[in-house]
This record gives sequence, structure tokens and C-alpha cells, in this order.
Amino acid sequence: MQSQQKHRQQLSLEFFPPRTDKGMENLKTVAQELGAIDPFYMSVTYGAGGTTQEKTMETVRYIQTQTDFNSAPHLTCIGATHESILSLLNEYEAMGVKRIVALRGDLPSGMMDPGEFKYASDLVAFIKEQKGNTFKIEVAAYPETHPQARNCDIGIKWFKHKVEQGADAAITQYFYNFDSYRYFIDNCEKNGIDLPIIPGIMPITNYENLIRFSQGCGAEVPRWLRCRLESFEDDQAGLIEFGKDVVTELSQKLLDAGAPGIHFYSMNKTEPTLEIAKALTLK
Repeated sequence: MQSQQKHRQQLSLEFFPPRTDKGMENLKTVAQELGAIDPFYMSVTYGAGGTTQEKTMETVRYIQTQTDFNSAPHLTCIGATHESILSLLNEYEAMGVKRIVALRGDLPSGMMDPGEFKYASDLVAFIKEQKGNTFKIEVAAYPETHPQARNCDIGIKWFKHKVEQGADAAITQYFYNFDSYRYFIDNCEKNGIDLPIIPGIMPITNYENLIRFSQGCGAEVPRWLRCRLESFEDDQAGLIEFGKDVVTELSQKLLDAGAPGIHFYSMNKTEPTLEIAKALTLK
């Protein structure tokens, strides 16, 4: 964990672009309320559809120009062209954005051609080529191995290649097993990978949603945690309280071990992210 202990610990947040005006007003309220934790940045996810992309831009513009916080738009490259990506980069640069989360993204249903970018590493290289050091570039990391990698060694090889194209930091897929992060960092260090790798943490508020999300992205929910969550059945308040304790304990353990911060997948909700973040002690 030595590679991570040298970095200043910061908290950051992730939002998704609301689809409705009411959702946008809610996000504005949540962003202001979560501002109490003084986030290093607020990232905004990015979809493959035109409407979703427009909402991403609207959300990024609000955070960047109407709040005191820094936005970090996600940028996915599947199905994109060099021209379309450059146009977005130019817009973000003009807006004052300083950080990009560069991702491959999922191939939309029915689309056969990934476009001019096949991998996230291609996107990272393109951003560096076109914009130099204008943007800090965040990439994704997978402590439990990339869902499309045949094994951990191949996953680390892909990750190292992506980092070598110019990544400045990484955010992990969410996880609930401390050892998965620790072993991943050890493997990175053995392979000469040295950059801040921030644990992504998902607060637990709904059992069915958590299992569905996890199945979709390949994140593991440990059996002991599944069993405990299942036992709450219709006790939603009890589940949320238990989930808050689990996530708070995991987050503090990561920080105590030297992780360079925590990135909260807020799901556009103030709680329990705010309560968890306020309970943490950063070095």
C-alpha cells in the first residue's frame, strides 16, 4: 500500500444526469447538501444516447458554473468518433473543466461497430494527444478483476497499458471486501503501476438494486453480506442503518490503510453518503 500512502486523502462524489426537470432540481439540492463534505470533485456519468449526453452536459455545466465545486464529466468512447470526442473536450475546456473520467463504456444494444475508439486506453491517448495537460485524466480500475479479463494478470496488463497512455489517477469499481483492494494495490505495485487509485464505494440502501447493479457490472457482494441484508426483509430502515455501518467501517479501514480517499457513488441522494462521509477521519 506504500504507493497510495503518499497521496493526500480526498473525498469525491458521483452523480448521474437526471432525466427530468424535477430530477435536476433534486440533484441541485443534493449537490449543495453534499457540498458539506468539501468534495475534491463531483463526477457526472455519461450515457451512449443523445438525450443522456445532453443531460450530462447540463449537469456538468451546473456544477462547474453554478456551484463552488469542480466537475469531472465521464467521457465514454464506444461508438464515438475523434471529431465528436474533440468537440466535447473543447466544450469542457471552455467551461473550465479540469478533470475527465475516461471510460470505454458499453456497446449499445444493436450497435456492432465500436467506432474509432476500441478501448479506454485509446481515449486516454487521444485526450493527451489533443489536449496535453489541460485535463487530469481519471480511469477505471477493477479490484475484483475486469469482468471481461480471463484472469487477474491479464486485467492488470490492460490496466497498466491504460495508465501508460497518460492517466493521472484511477477510481475503482465498488467493492465490499477490503482485501480485494489491498491485493489489487499489491499487484499494481509489483507491476510498476504508481498512481492514486481511489476506492469507489456504494452506500447500501436497497438490497434488490444492489444485487442487480452488482450482477450487471461484475462486482461481488460477499455471501455474509448478502445473508445479513436478506434477513432484514421488509425492515428498510434497519437495512439502511446496517448498510451505513458496513460502508462506514470499510471506508475508514481503507483510509487507515493509506487509500488516497473515497469516491462515493451517491445515486443522487444526500443520505446515507453525507452521514458516512462525516463519520470518517482523513489523514
